[in-house]
Amino acid sequence: MPQPETRKFRPTIKHLSHTTMNKQEVILCENLPDTLGSALGQCPHDKVFVLTDEHTHRLCLPLLRDVEELTDAGEIVIGPEDTHKNLATLTSVWAALSNGGATRHSLMVNLGGGMVTDLGGFAASTFKRGIPYINIPTTLLAMVDAAVGGKTGINFNGLKNEVGAFAPAASVIIETEFLRTLDRRNFFSGYAEMLKHGLISTTEHWAELLAFDTDDIDYARLKAMVGRSVQVKEGIVHEDPLEHGIRKALNLGHTVGHAFESLALAEGRPVLHGYAVAWGMVCELYLSCLQAGFPQEKMRQTVRFIKDNYGSFGFDCKEYDRLYDLMKHDKKNTAGVINFTLLKDVGEIALNQTTDRETVFGAFDFFRETMG
Repeated sequence: MPQPETRKFRPTIKHLSHTTMNKQEVILCENLPDTLGSALGQCPHDKVFVLTDEHTHRLCLPLLRDVEELTDAGEIVIGPEDTHKNLATLTSVWAALSNGGATRHSLMVNLGGGMVTDLGGFAASTFKRGIPYINIPTTLLAMVDAAVGGKTGINFNGLKNEVGAFAPAASVIIETEFLRTLDRRNFFSGYAEMLKHGLISTTEHWAELLAFDTDDIDYARLKAMVGRSVQVKEGIVHEDPLEHGIRKALNLGHTVGHAFESLALAEGRPVLHGYAVAWGMVCELYLSCLQAGFPQEKMRQTVRFIKDNYGSFGFDCKEYDRLYDLMKHDKKNTAGVINFTLLKDVGEIALNQTTDRETVFGAFDFFRETMG
């Protein structure tokens, strides 16, 4: 069983432009067509395929019409939302690649949110034992989390991301202009992952995120914050690409959050991933206070921000056992023992933490009492 470990992660926060991470280039771009054209030129291929969902095919793909390298690209369109992140959709993408004449020298461009980049990356990494792919995330969640870091996969058997692989994109191109048309719920879904990055990095970044005016968004400032958030994740993934150690820090809020997400999906009331993570952080910050000494005032400030902006997730004590059983499927677990990432303070990460069922149920009680 992994041993408990405490780490301080102090990333170097600087302007993100071009940086590499395990062969993955992350680019915070100024001109999307030019940047994509350059990225395609640096990745030799015989054919290009562009994967979108129904929304990004209509709203985002037209922005790439002037990219000469995409003139004869094959277009693959899948259904939107997380309900399509499944084996049937994956099979349809494989079939479209095969029927379109893709070879092991072909290239796929994933244009969309986290569902598209997760599923598209997995499809590419497994087709003919792996073809290169480029991610162009169009949501905040995908920009700061799903599209960066090389995790790909699909939901399976009622569980989030149950099947997948570590397979970094050749390039991740981040165009924050897409965020101007993002609706409020999807904005906050991505912002939850940024808040997580603040909690595991520096007090300054965490405080900046809590103070940001989300009612009157300064998009230039948001772009800089996205760059800092991506750098936090990049720094961790570069140090631990296969999640043997410090990369587990990125799972803060996800052990409980994925259980909330799976329960909601099973009950026919799906929730956005970032909302589930935000609610999961409420429970895991409570455990951090209880077991690792995380400052109560910092917990209260973070929980207040989450309550004000994310509302609550409704469940009663009859569902505690089911939630606990869902948590036992988390990929960080060893021998059926639930493994948490907790915090001693902002940026002071306690890995491989365990607790008993009653304490987890106490976290559920805290959530229901605090979040109302």
